This record gives sequence, structure tokens and C-alpha cells, in this order.
Amino acid sequence: MAAPKSCALWSYCGRGWSRAMRGCQLLGLRSSWPGAPLSARLLSQEKRATETHFGFETVPEEEKGGKGDIAFRFLNYVQSQHQSKQKRQLRAQQNLSWEEIAKKYQNEEDFLGGSRVVVCDINKEMLKVGKQKALAQGYRAGLAWVLGDAEELPFDDDKFDIYTIAFGIRNVTHIDQALQEAHRVLKPGGRFLCLEFSQVNNPLISRLYDLYSFQVIPVLGEVIAGDWKSYQYLVESIRRFPSQEEFKEMIEDAGFHKVTYESLTSGIVAIHSGFKL
Repeated sequence: MAAPKSCALWSYCGRGWSRAMRGCQLLGLRSSWPGAPLSARLLSQEKRATETHFGFETVPEEEKGGKGDIAFRFLNYVQSQHQSKQKRQLRAQQNLSWEEIAKKYQNEEDFLGGSRVVVCDINKEMLKVGKQKALAQGYRAGLAWVLGDAEELPFDDDKFDIYTIAFGIRNVTHIDQALQEAHRVLKPGGRFLCLEFSQVNNPLISRLYDLYSFQVIPVLGEVIAGDWKSYQYLVESIRRFPSQEEFKEMIEDAGFHKVTYESLTSGIVAIHSGFKL
């Protein structure tokens, strides 16, 4: 969650892609706590005087703030699928010699089958970290890094097949605007996926989770990172985020259809899904 903080937008078969995964992997943001995701807000003059929530506090919008982890997993998946398809095709051609098979592999330049991933974040430093991480892990093809705001994505309409955002949308200043932008840049039939902290649905676990969140996490942040405030914000931002049903309605209001969610670990986190039809 250290979760991904960038928005990843991607498209299959080389057709383009967007921002959202604390990485979208679609968006813009400021890193407010270690590993913080996409929190989007371009500092335009007319918006600097307005305020928004920062945890339980009210702060100027410009003070609210991807390393691409999910983008890397997506590339691994696409490459694996492409290689499996290639192997099936070769097995179907039993009359090929070993030399012809080897030549076919050697001539294969695009191991992603034309798929591309765009990582978008408002924070230049997070993009820099993501690029360095990508190079260190050997990811050189199929990735693009774009500086942008989740509420005002620098992409054309109907651009991407998938828009993902993980542990980042709760840091976006105007969640409704970010959802509308996600809908705009997706192609018809495109899918929106969001992984985010949510509302615990078990009373006992909820009490234990609150105790851990407010009494333990900030202390650990102070002891390990010397930063109580950032980890206090992390806890507060999670509590302010809409419940699963409320967020589902927000996604539907943005224009998405067939919206569903799956709660994980008794609702500590949830995966939300919707389609642009």
C-alpha cells in the first residue's frame, strides 16, 4: 500500500493509456506521508484560497498532497500472457524445425504484445523514484511516466483500456472530479479498478483496528521515521474515506456501470470495479 502510490493507465495492443494507480497508475498529487499515493491538485490561482480535509484537519488545497509497483505487476502479467500465447502458437505448428522456432523467438521484439502502461502522478519526485525503480528491476519497454493531476488528466478522451489507482484516491482533493476524469479517459468497455482502505464490517475487529490505528501506527511512525504527523494523517484520511456502499454510489454517479466491490480482511481494504459502457 507501503502500498503503491501512483496511478496507472494502460491500454492493450498498443492503443494507449492513463493515470490512476497511486500510481494510474492516472493523476496528480503530493506525497504527504511515506509512500503516499496520488493525491491530486494542480495549484491553479483560483483554487489556492479554498480549503479541503487533510485527515481530520482543514487545510488549504495546495497543501494536500507513484512509484509504479502495480504498473510493474501489470507488465509482468501481460508479458506472461503474451509468451503463453506464443508458445501455444508454436506448439500448434508441429512442422517447424528447431531453427525456425529459435528464429521466431529471436525476431520477437515486443514481449508485451503492443500493450503499454502510463504512470501518472502530480509529484515529480515520486515519478523519479518510480523511474529509478523500473530501471533497477529491468523494466525498460512499455512504460511511460507523465506528470499530471488526477482531476485534470493530460490525456484525450477514450484513451485507455484500464484505469487503476491503489491507495491514492482518498488523497485526491475532489474525489468526484477524479472519478469523472477516469471515466473520460477510458474507452467504451474500459474498466476502472480502485484499491483503497475502507470500512471494517466486524465490530470486534473494528475496535481492535481503531486501537492499533490511533495508538500504535503514529507511535511507530515517530519511532521509525521520526514523523508522527504523517502517520496520524494516514489514519485520519482512512477514517474520513467513504464506506464501500457510499464510494460505490460515487463511482456510479461518475457514469460507471456494473459497479461492484469486494471487501478484503473484514473491510480494512476493498477493491472497487466499474465499466464505461
